[in-house]
Amino acid sequence: EKIMQVHNTTTIRHGLVVVGQPFAGKSTAITTLADALTSAIGSRSLKTVLSWINPKALTLGQLYGENDASLEWHDGILSHIFRNASTGTQSDAKWIILDGPVDAVWVESMNTVLDDNRKLCLLNGDMIPMGEGMRMLFEVQDLRCASPATVSRCGMVYMD
Repeated sequence: EKIMQVHNTTTIRHGLVVVGQPFAGKSTAITTLADALTSAIGSRSLKTVLSWINPKALTLGQLYGENDASLEWHDGILSHIFRNASTGTQSDAKWIILDGPVDAVWVESMNTVLDDNRKLCLLNGDMIPMGEGMRMLFEVQDLRCASPATVSRCGMVYMD
């Protein structure tokens, strides 16, 4: 039932928050659905590619990107994955999963991705458009630190 809720939400929203306690089955639901979608496509050789990031384990620069001492821009992990996903094979589904506590420091920069703009805006001025098959998933224990602006832009699935 929860896997179907995740599936239904990903078909109508490009941002999804899966909320639940540790070991509630959040990662399992996401992985099982991705595997099922890849299998269901069969001979068309389309797949669902998952990229997992723990945003709280990284600095903002490591996550989004930053200028080095010579003012040369270097993409962070999220911007690198996002850029590659947006320019890769458009037929594949690409899900970027941010697994960890929501923090206003890093999540507010996701608002332009989650709203109708569907673009990741970086500090160097780059705006990376979200590809058609891309989805942003947040795997969290609670939404205590999430702003109403972020929550209102996402579909929700509660794992109990």
